Amino acid sequence: GTGATDNAAGSAVVLEAMRILETLGVKPKRSIRVALWSGEEQGLLGSRAYVKEHFATRPEPTDEAELALPPRWRKTTWPVQPKPEHARLAAYFNLDNGGGKVHGIYAQENLGAKMLFEQFIEPLKDLGVTTVTMENTGSTDHVSFDGVGLPGFQFIQDPVEYSSRTHHTTADTYERIQEEDMRKNAVIVASFVYHAANRDQLLPRKPLPRAAGSGRGSQF
Repeated sequence: GTGATDNAAGSAVVLEAMRILETLGVKPKRSIRVALWSGEEQGLLGSRAYVKEHFATRPEPTDEAELALPPRWRKTTWPVQPKPEHARLAAYFNLDNGGGKVHGIYAQENLGAKMLFEQFIEPLKDLGVTTVTMENTGSTDHVSFDGVGLPGFQFIQDPVEYSSRTHHTTADTYERIQEEDMRKNAVIVASFVYHAANRDQLLPRKPLPRAAGSGRGSQF
């Protein structure tokens, strides 16, 4: 297939969200940046490289066998070493579960963010956005941010045919896109990023992740 639902759909939605905000002429207090990552399927390569360059690093392994492995297969090293920009990022939002309608968002076990998102969805409930869950979800680029203690979140979407038909198959083509869902998703994403960018404070954060057994957090 041509990758219509994975993930041209998400790419188109975030670009349309930016067009909506630009057309409205809003001037949020913080910059809103769009990222269309490469290498997600090969180990979140694009988003991990971006996080490493701008936000946080981890020590390089000293074991020669570990160094011989691709970074995605190496054991996690500690501690997380934040860079100056780490303290400035308000939030990262990700859309990568097909072309179905957004119903809510995963709060990634961040209670403060969950409470805030429950306020964000109030004006969106007529579009079917009703769920904010404390649950984690993985396997896409918000993990690169969450893993270094940054607020990174993935939207919850109607699966439609994603898992059963289009995900990584020859059926992932343009006619599988749900146009009305795409339009609604663009409005929802625009609303979320505008509210996040226009707050006086950054979004709530979880404690900086630390190695298991350190007594100061859990391993990511």
